[in-house]
Amino acid sequence: MQIAEPLTIAIEELSKLPGIGKKTAQRLAIFMLKMDDDRVDGLLNSIKDLKIKLKFCKRCFNLSEEDLCEVCKSEKRDQKLICVVEEVSDVIAIEKTNEFNGLYHVLGGVLSPLTGITPDSLRIKELLKRFENEEIKEVILALNPDTEGEATSLYIAKLLKPIGVNVTRIARGLPIGGDLEFADEATIGRAMINRISI
Repeated sequence: MQIAEPLTIAIEELSKLPGIGKKTAQRLAIFMLKMDDDRVDGLLNSIKDLKIKLKFCKRCFNLSEEDLCEVCKSEKRDQKLICVVEEVSDVIAIEKTNEFNGLYHVLGGVLSPLTGITPDSLRIKELLKRFENEEIKEVILALNPDTEGEATSLYIAKLLKPIGVNVTRIARGLPIGGDLEFADEATIGRAMINRISI
């Protein structure tokens, strides 16, 4: 059966999103066809706003509408405590627990030599540069407990040890191979409270 070209293009574009296969992309495209014009406009505007209004915080690389994110601007946060995470979605997951009161540093990924992600591909230099301007007492490594996350944690810990900062890792409460963004708030909260030195 010949599928109309606009539908084919929509399915192709939607299937490029993470976790969306061809069948799901087709269901989504057909669902959007049935949406009224106001809902379609709302969806289009929200996507445009993501690209136009949001940027990365100049300090921690969290999402922000301004140069500094709300976390970095807050005077109530512990400025001497930094939690290093892989992606912005991990910041959101940790913030939902209400168990962490420090700052963040978003690496933008983890080391993965097989896919070409090296230390220069991540925001590790920017993390080290923060020690020049900030008085940091502890760095918590909250990377996913998989092979790449563990390798990245060990690499960063090795770089930070000579600086004399206390380097800890969140406790093993998250399943091996699991992602922070999919864990429940209680599990992430316990893992933050029970972090250990490495």
